[in-house]
Amino acid sequence: MPDLFDSPVLNPPETSPVLHTSRLRLRPLLPGDAGSFHRLINDWEICRRLPDAPFPYSAALAREWIAAAAADRTSGRAEQFALVDASSGELLGAAGLRFSRDGKSAELGYWLGRAHWRQGFALEAARRLTEWAFAALPLIRITASTAADNDVSAAVLRRLGFAPSGKGTQVFLCRPGQKLPVHHFQLPREPPANLATPAATLLVVAAALIDARGHILLARRPEGKKMAGMWEFPGGKIDPGEIPEAALVRELREELGIEVSACDLAPFIFASHPYENFHLLMPVFLCRRWRGIPTAREGQALAWVAPDRLVEYPMPPADRPLIPMLRDFL
Repeated sequence: MPDLFDSPVLNPPETSPVLHTSRLRLRPLLPGDAGSFHRLINDWEICRRLPDAPFPYSAALAREWIAAAAADRTSGRAEQFALVDASSGELLGAAGLRFSRDGKSAELGYWLGRAHWRQGFALEAARRLTEWAFAALPLIRITASTAADNDVSAAVLRRLGFAPSGKGTQVFLCRPGQKLPVHHFQLPREPPANLATPAATLLVVAAALIDARGHILLARRPEGKKMAGMWEFPGGKIDPGEIPEAALVRELREELGIEVSACDLAPFIFASHPYENFHLLMPVFLCRRWRGIPTAREGQALAWVAPDRLVEYPMPPADRPLIPMLRDFL
């Protein structure tokens, strides 16, 4: 994958994740992978599709690349993974994300040994990697590029929801001195809203829980949920026949294990936002008093945040307009 920047991003990941699918394990590349890595990638049909892969691809370069991947992970420049058969432990290829300087976008890249082509491994690995990235990292988009004649890789990206974003040329190390045509793709965290399409209204309710310091509780949507990785105000859907206060009391009990009285919920503001398949309408309440200690009960992360730091937390578009209003009020 091409180098996107010259200096490391801030706040690199604290641990090296290991990701799982039904058939694969995505783990950090290790020095012991160098032999298998070299045997797989030293193939013209692979190298001609990878901009930064010369051909022949030497064993020394394989060792250097794995060492560089470890350094990039430590510095927060990239997350590179070995694609390993979950049953046998055999190395099948590699995949990774290289981050932009500001850490808000990443470029996806992957390759498989030729014996493992056309078996769905690329789609499986890329889907798992993008799901994890949006859930765990503050990315707003993931990009990818393919050689113009790499129809299979382009099809994989389209199945993942990537949309074409342009065409260009790029130097491929296997063809020194030549610039080859490439196609660019991108996948935004949030699909664009279509204001012209009528959509059902979804009623939800949320609370700004405020502690004695004036900090506000945010919850991070867990992996597997839509807009995973985004921080939001606790709450949830209003059931048919349920009033907003009752729905919020129920949701706070289910999500956080706290008891709130309806009389302690002060109406504050509402959010109205069009999403792809529905229009969200969300009354927001302020709450300063509850019983119990807020505890994550649904796999979400929790954070108490000072009002002037709310802007540092990536939020769904419906929640973002609430930030200046809360800052002004508190």
